[in-house]
Amino acid sequence: MDYKISYIEPDPTLLNDAKSGDHKAFAAIVRKYENLVYSFAFKVCRNKEMAAETLQDTFVNVYRKLNQFDHRSKFSTWLYSIVTNNCLMKKRKTKLEESSLPLDSILSSSNKEKVFKRYEQQIQNWNDSPLEKLMNTELKNLLDEAIKKLPLDYRIVFILRDVEGKTAEETAKILKLSIPAVKSRLRRARLFLRNQLNDYMTV
Repeated sequence: MDYKISYIEPDPTLLNDAKSGDHKAFAAIVRKYENLVYSFAFKVCRNKEMAAETLQDTFVNVYRKLNQFDHRSKFSTWLYSIVTNNCLMKKRKTKLEESSLPLDSILSSSNKEKVFKRYEQQIQNWNDSPLEKLMNTELKNLLDEAIKKLPLDYRIVFILRDVEGKTAEETAKILKLSIPAVKSRLRRARLFLRNQLNDYMTV
């Protein structure tokens, strides 16, 4: 059977075939989600090698645990949860220092604009600077450095909510946290980022 690949939830037939041991069906799932998995892992790990290893580990986990997926949540939510766990375990095991990467390289153009527009109003409240100044390279680099300083648990929440655009409910399911805990971590992450940028905006 030829399976259609699109960035929506996989159809039940594809999942059932993969659960039954159909390697072609599982390969279709890998092709469907490999870009999503690598992109998210890269944003969290901030290291190409670690992201590539996380990609491999994630699909090994998916292959082994596919029969455990019970459809109570979206397949993509379940997948994000596996990626997150692999990133956390890899971080704890390796303790590698994160490589410095510009924010432009980890955000798609559309998501990048969303992130900066989300902070535009807040930052303008500190200082009535024109948008051109807010969007300049220096500010982007400062925001990138601030994101790198976030503890990993808070960074993951920030990325899921403000970069990936997940709802609080989806983020809570992915991270197995309560919604209040997600909101608390996001609030602290945003406050940290605002404080990091405050000196720049009030000079």
